[in-house]
Amino acid sequence: MDFKDQIAQLASRVEKMLPQIQTEEATKNALVMPFIQIMGYDVFNPFEVNPEFIADLGIKKGEKVDYAIMKDGEPTILIECKHHQENLDPHNSQLFRYFHTTKAKFGLLTNGLVYRFYTDLVEKNKMDGTPFFEFKLTEIKDAEIAELKKFHKSYFDVESITNTASELKYLNELKSLLHKEIADPSDGFISFFTKQVYPKVITAKVKEQFAPIIKRSFNQLISDAINERLKSALNQEKEKDASEAIKIEETINAEPESGIVTTEEEIEGFFIVKSMLRETIDSKRITYRDALSYFAILLDDNNRKTICRLYLNTKKYLAVLDEHKKETKYELQSLDDLYHHAGILNGVLARLEAVKVNDLNPSLNNAN
Repeated sequence: MDFKDQIAQLASRVEKMLPQIQTEEATKNALVMPFIQIMGYDVFNPFEVNPEFIADLGIKKGEKVDYAIMKDGEPTILIECKHHQENLDPHNSQLFRYFHTTKAKFGLLTNGLVYRFYTDLVEKNKMDGTPFFEFKLTEIKDAEIAELKKFHKSYFDVESITNTASELKYLNELKSLLHKEIADPSDGFISFFTKQVYPKVITAKVKEQFAPIIKRSFNQLISDAINERLKSALNQEKEKDASEAIKIEETINAEPESGIVTTEEEIEGFFIVKSMLRETIDSKRITYRDALSYFAILLDDNNRKTICRLYLNTKKYLAVLDEHKKETKYELQSLDDLYHHAGILNGVLARLEAVKVNDLNPSLNNAN
């Protein structure tokens, strides 16, 4: 199961669990700890996730933050948790106090539903008053998942996140501002756009007339853009489906050479694997070649880059090759069982891509 699916699964569970979560401690156990686990950290290893981390404040000793994500013995992310029904707005000052007493670069304030990430963009070693990244778990968008993934243990890089934090902060603030102005245009917003189209003096009455026109214009513009995107996506999908349908038909109806016959079941297996990997890599790079005893799914149509093999003639198996070309088989009761092996296939894909990078940059091998 990939990162996006794990987040979606947690979000669906959260809504069902909320009526049973009555305390802050229950919020931590049921909502926050599973989230930290999805982020790749071992919540039962204090060298990775240190609960009740002590952040002494001058003469005030023993002050504790709920969790600290640790790296090389130092905190990198401080996490302060509240009950899921609490409004987070009054509580960022508590995290603010902890932030400047530690070496942590990021602060996370959450009630298990809303997650707010802070850093020190305005003044070094002093936590900003507003988050640079915020999302609601039950309403998380694809773009937010992409940003959240940067905090995953496997991808976490302080410098990389810091470099994009400023842009992300202002992007989100501008989006929020535009959303507010479109819903309820301010006097300045109305004046700015009215001046572009109205040649006479802009009086209070003129602004009153233009306010609903400007609001309607933006709503119609957004609606037209959405419809255009949907129309374009549907047309592309139809063209793609038609193209692949022709290819499948040609493959199935082709004269068998050397006794090789590509079956509909093998093609179905190919599309399942392709759909599982399309979020990781451009699906156009995933191809297949049939053989007498197995059906190979390849990267870049290259036999040396075998993602997997399907054995579907009698018993069904998924087979993957290691770096020494040794084959490991996994029995399948049906093609749907392929979905259980998404992690294995993504691992093979990552290894094949790493080999590609090393081939292009021999110096990397020398460095190692």
